[in-house]
Amino acid sequence: MGQDPDAIRHEVEHTREQMGETIDALGHKADVKGRAKDRVSRMTGRVSDATPDSEQVKQGARRAAGVAQENPLGLTVGAVAVGFVAGMLIPSSRVEDEKLGPMADQVKQQAKETGQQVAEQTRENAGSVSR
Repeated sequence: MGQDPDAIRHEVEHTREQMGETIDALGHKADVKGRAKDRVSRMTGRVSDATPDSEQVKQGARRAAGVAQENPLGLTVGAVAVGFVAGMLIPSSRVEDEKLGPMADQVKQQAKETGQQVAEQTRENAGSVSR
């Protein structure tokens, strides 16, 4: 009928540990202000780690200026290409479609054909260089 006193003590001790963990968990959940502060500080740390400092920005600007001085033609061609692609990706408005519709389609077709010709010539030139 009776249980072993050591077993009872062990069970009571185990129950106390579980209750302590439960109370700690409830205290943590109830501390909304503290959890919010922790989350904000973690996010602030992530943002400050991802944001370049002024020295990194200066180095990047120097590198870009060096590239521009070494290869101004390449920079110009690249900028024009990026602008062209960006312009092609932006959807046209209703007014543009009404006023420039057929002409815009012709320009897009010519640009596509020119791009294909450049790609073919580049492949041919690359093939002749590698031979």
